[in-house]
Amino acid sequence: MSMMKLIIENEPVEDVLMLFALTASFPSLDRMYTYYKFEAIANQDICVILQMIIYKGKLSEGDSGKTIKGPNWVAPDFVKTGKYDAIYEEYLKRKSEK
Repeated sequence: MSMMKLIIENEPVEDVLMLFALTASFPSLDRMYTYYKFEAIANQDICVILQMIIYKGKLSEGDSGKTIKGPNWVAPDFVKTGKYDAIYEEYLKRKSEK
């Protein structure tokens, strides 16, 4: 199981967007949720939550139109606690053995 799938299936939409909206386009995020947690798409959670995050100043739009950290951005708890670090380390280990 991929780390992305684990994160999307187990973490709140807001936390996932707070991290991945900084590096992925909205169509990419939409596609990830379509694959791994379709109910978030069906309920329009992603659009509503992304708008709320931007309104609250947690994310913002940069000069080039890319999503950037807003003045109220805070790292999601799963990042702060390193919840998926062991899985990532295992992935890197397997990759280096190939």
